[in-house]
Amino acid sequence: MSKARNMIVAQSGGPSPVINNSLRGIVEAARELDAVGTVYGARHGIEGVLKEELIDLSAQPAEEISLLRFTPAAGSIGTCRYKLKPAQTEDFERAIEVFKAHDVGYFLYIGGNDSMDTANKVAELAQKSGLDLVGIGVPKTIDNDVGDSEFKLIDHTPGYGSVAKYWMHMVQAANEENAGSSPADPVLVMQAMGRKIGYIPAAARLADPAREMPLQIYLAESPCTLEQMADQVNDQLRKDGRCIVVVSEGFDVGSIGETRDSFGHVMFSASQTTVAQSVINYLNKVGLATKGAARANVPGTDQRHAIALASTVDLEEAYRSGQLAALLAARGESGYMSTILRNDPPIYSVRYDKVPLAEVAGSERTFPADWITKNGFDVTDDFVRYAKPLVGEEMLSMPIVDGRYRLARLQPLHAEQKLPSYVPQADRPK
Repeated sequence: MSKARNMIVAQSGGPSPVINNSLRGIVEAARELDAVGTVYGARHGIEGVLKEELIDLSAQPAEEISLLRFTPAAGSIGTCRYKLKPAQTEDFERAIEVFKAHDVGYFLYIGGNDSMDTANKVAELAQKSGLDLVGIGVPKTIDNDVGDSEFKLIDHTPGYGSVAKYWMHMVQAANEENAGSSPADPVLVMQAMGRKIGYIPAAARLADPAREMPLQIYLAESPCTLEQMADQVNDQLRKDGRCIVVVSEGFDVGSIGETRDSFGHVMFSASQTTVAQSVINYLNKVGLATKGAARANVPGTDQRHAIALASTVDLEEAYRSGQLAALLAARGESGYMSTILRNDPPIYSVRYDKVPLAEVAGSERTFPADWITKNGFDVTDDFVRYAKPLVGEEMLSMPIVDGRYRLARLQPLHAEQKLPSYVPQADRPK
């Protein structure tokens, strides 16, 4: 029997309510795999690898690992937005040095498209450097933008079902307020995450599949202008006296003084003016068809950490994805991402499989054009049929101690640092 090798797990990009359940799946599966020694968590993603900041996950109390199921976002081992670019050769070399120093044979990266690309490149470079390293990707993103538009690489990403459930409940509650306060505030504009793709705002339709609410949904892909939106909102006001507008943060309202992260992605929640604010400013400027004013509601990062609204289906699938990733690693199947594929209808079920990292990294998912209604401000029943099973049929029952959530609290058990300190290339003074 060959000697067990150690494993490093890292997380990248924006977190999700269920990201830690994928981490839990990896750690708990690794306990049963003879090929895997110690599992380390890189503190704050690839930056933790470069800085040699490794948390011993294998030595953590089993109870704390179990509680990762109920712990949202990435506070457990942290995430990052640090991108390994081809020109950063020192960073790649440093990562290989860290892997060698800690006898690491497996590198698992939980994240989106950029993370899949990083996992693939790191594994390839390690092997060229003479290190037998298995690189595996674990899918994560609330945007549901990993994979292809034909759903052949992955049907949906862990994290999306929970943010869809969040929006289903938020729109239900907002409709109650809007119905009661509409004489003064007839229009409520709610801004959803989704800078380039419309899966998150589309989930608002799950709140009203029978289409009884005065609800309009504008995706980043919606084929209309602010002027057309104003006309459509006023038509709704003339009909119902009120209107709820869910708009993607990526809806085109012109420049809003964008702030961008290290990947070049717009950080709308950190921008000077939000899309929702631009929309209500415009609606109030041109005037509403009823008395009163338009108001805005801009949920922020709670969309990706509202654990009490997490989908139990999403939690289960995130866990299974992590389990499979650990198994693929132990088998030596480098260069793959664990994936979720939907079985044929009518009864919802999935199967867990693997797809090449290179294919995932090189793909770009779009929101199906035929899932956008002809009027441009709603989604079709085909989308509802796709998304509804992902939110589940029940609410998550949270562990409570003294009235507060009982979340996982990992102990500060760190691997001994064996290398000189290191500053990642992109963080050095220019």
